Amino acid sequence: MLELLQSLKLNLLHAGFAQLDHRWNYDNVISPFTRLFYVTEGHAKMYHSQQEFDLQKGHMYLVPSYVYNRYKCDVFHEQYYISFFDEIKTGLSIYNLREFIYEVPVTEHDAHLFKRLAELYPKRSIQNSDPKAYVHDPVVLLEFNERSARTKTNRFLETQGILSLLLSKFVTNTSPKKTNLDKHGNLNAILLFIAENLHAGLTVKELASRSHVSTDHFSRVFKKQMGMGPNKYIQSKRIQRAQLLLLTTNDSLEQIAHKVGMDNFSYFSRTFKKLTGKTPGSFRKEQFGF
Repeated sequence: MLELLQSLKLNLLHAGFAQLDHRWNYDNVISPFTRLFYVTEGHAKMYHSQQEFDLQKGHMYLVPSYVYNRYKCDVFHEQYYISFFDEIKTGLSIYNLREFIYEVPVTEHDAHLFKRLAELYPKRSIQNSDPKAYVHDPVVLLEFNERSARTKTNRFLETQGILSLLLSKFVTNTSPKKTNLDKHGNLNAILLFIAENLHAGLTVKELASRSHVSTDHFSRVFKKQMGMGPNKYIQSKRIQRAQLLLLTTNDSLEQIAHKVGMDNFSYFSRTFKKLTGKTPGSFRKEQFGF
C-alpha cells in the first residue's frame, strides 16, 4: 500500500476563478480527471456518487475521476476550481485504494491554496464553463508541466504540494471495498495486475490462478466485491485507459485500441460507444473543441 501511495502522480490541468449563472446547467458529465471546487458566493447543485450536494459558500467539493455527475445553478454562484489527473503506479487511481468524502468546510489555509494555484497559473483558467469542455488540449498542458518540472522546479514542487494538501482533506483511512478474495487471495493485487496488463490478453482463468482459487469462486467473489464481473471490469478499465490516452496523447485511434489490448478496432469502437455514448473519434473532438 505504501509503495502505491508513494507513486501517486498529480498533474494539474486547470486552475482559476469563475462567476457562474443559470447557464451552468449540465448533465451526463464524466471526466477522466479529478475536480475540486471552492464556493465563495451563491448556491448551486451537484449530483454524483448517488448523492446530492448543495454547493454552499465556505465549502469545498471533490468530484472524482470517471464518475457520472451533473450540475445546476438557478441564479448565480462563484467558485475557485482546480482539475488534475491522478495516477498511481501503472494506471491505478487513488480512488481504488481509499474511500473519500466529497464535501468539507474550507479553512483559511485551504482558501489560500486555491487562490495561490490561480496566481501561479493565470493561463490555466477555463474559457468555457461547460464541464464537458474542461479539457482543451491537455497534451499541451501536460507537456507544459514536464517543462515546468525541469525549468521551474520550485513552482512544480509547490504545485504538487498544494494538490496533495487539498486532496488529503477528502481522503479517509478506509479501503473502498473489502479486499480479500479469501485467505489466499488479495483483490488489490489483482486490480494492480489488471492495471499493469490492460495492453495484453487477460482471462478470468489466469486471474483466478494468480489468486489460487477456482474460476467460478473468483468470478463470484469478484462480482460481489466490485459490483461487476471480472470481464466487465476489465472492459471498463480498458475504455477508461482509452479515454485518458485520447486526451493526453496524439496517438491514432488504432494505436490507442492496441495499447488497451483491443486489437480489433471495430470491437474497440463499439465498446467505447456502448460505455461512453460516443465513438472514440467524437469523444476526442468534443473534448478538444474542433
